[in-house]
Amino acid sequence: MRFELTEEQQLVQAAARGFAQERIAPRAAAIDHDEKIPADVLDGLAELGLFGVNLPESLGGAEAGVVAYHLAMREVARACASTAVTMAVTNMVGEVIAAFGDEETRRAFVPRLCDGSLRAGSFALSEAEAGSDPGAMRTTARRDGDAWVIDGSKQWITSGDFAGVFVVWARTGDAGPKGISAFAVPSDTPGLSVGRHEDKMGLRGSSTTALHFEGCRVPASALLGELHGGFRIAMMALDGGRIGIASQAIGIAEAALDAAIGYAKERQTFGEPLANRQAIQWMIADGRTELDAAILLTQRAASMKERGVRFSREAAMAKVYATEAAWRICDHALQIHGGYGYTKEYAVERHLRDVRVTRIYEGTSEIQRIVISRDVLR
Repeated sequence: MRFELTEEQQLVQAAARGFAQERIAPRAAAIDHDEKIPADVLDGLAELGLFGVNLPESLGGAEAGVVAYHLAMREVARACASTAVTMAVTNMVGEVIAAFGDEETRRAFVPRLCDGSLRAGSFALSEAEAGSDPGAMRTTARRDGDAWVIDGSKQWITSGDFAGVFVVWARTGDAGPKGISAFAVPSDTPGLSVGRHEDKMGLRGSSTTALHFEGCRVPASALLGELHGGFRIAMMALDGGRIGIASQAIGIAEAALDAAIGYAKERQTFGEPLANRQAIQWMIADGRTELDAAILLTQRAASMKERGVRFSREAAMAKVYATEAAWRICDHALQIHGGYGYTKEYAVERHLRDVRVTRIYEGTSEIQRIVISRDVLR
């Protein structure tokens, strides 16, 4: 693993940081309040290549690699976690379609995800009774002539109300993981409708909806990969997705720690700055140490994925450590702010709300520990 960033990686990080700090950060509180990401922010991400960081240039992507994606995700999340998760899921959907779609499907969707004309991509795996256990899903797809017909419902779908394309998992065979397939489904497909919006604790700028499929008919070419091969596709996508969510958590925590450091230097108690208090210094020291450890774990996983070597355990390690460390850092940052931190006047209140879900989605902390322990004990 390289510790020094390449020139291209530095350029991607600098571009993402400039856009995030100038165009997103000043509007992050409004995005949270209004529960909507402005169209020009989505357009800007696409223009910078941030909707296809690791996708091939031949399909409209930036082809900058997984480490560059990690760096860009950190910068966007540092400015606005809601915007970052939209970026993360769009990249993940693009990678799935690029890897498993036929040539027609790749050309139909991936360039339009990268250039922003599809607005976003959406990952439709979870159901009300099938979250950590996708083998329990009930949504079905049946072959009907030259088409597949999808029926069922999905839940907790990021960008479900405005994404232009969904990767949808459905049961095509027997019960359990081996009977699942994946499909690329355009948002305007008849029979596909958007359900209720979740009223969430955090990431309020990122819409989370249910999806309903009633006789939703897609062509045979919509099948991604092999028939009944959807579980493997989901697990591969989630391995990469965990790098994205670890990066998101790091970005949120970096913003919270920066805010805490600034406040501790400024706030006077008993005639001197809070930063002079050992209790505060230790919170800041622990936070910076944990952040650096999280960054190294995540960059290791990103580097391994980029080199094409197996990285499931390393992605799980990065995800569980980064998200749990980020929660502690955000909690301490709010504590340093005292009562002010509990108000919406200060950004640490939003950071704490936003970071909490990173320990749940893309595989809970408990699932990550199962992944790690199984690999260690093999």
